[in-house]
Amino acid sequence: MSKYNPLWEYVQSNGSPSFKLTFEEIQNIAGIPIDHSFLTYKKELTEYGYQVGKISMKEQTVIFKKIERG
Repeated sequence: MSKYNPLWEYVQSNGSPSFKLTFEEIQNIAGIPIDHSFLTYKKELTEYGYQVGKISMKEQTVIFKKIERG
C-alpha cells in the first residue's frame, strides 16, 4: 500500500475529467505533506484511472486528469 493511497482514492472518487488541488489540500487528504517522492509515486495513479497533469511549484497546485480509455 502506497503512502498516497488515500489521495489516489480521493482523486478516483472525484470523477471529474480534470481538477486542481493545492499542496495543502493534498496534505489534508493524504495525511502527509507532498514531497519529491510524489514524482515517483504519481505513476500509481494510473491504476485509478487518472494521471498527474501539471505540477506548479509557483502556485503550489497539482492538476489531475482522467485517463480517456478508448
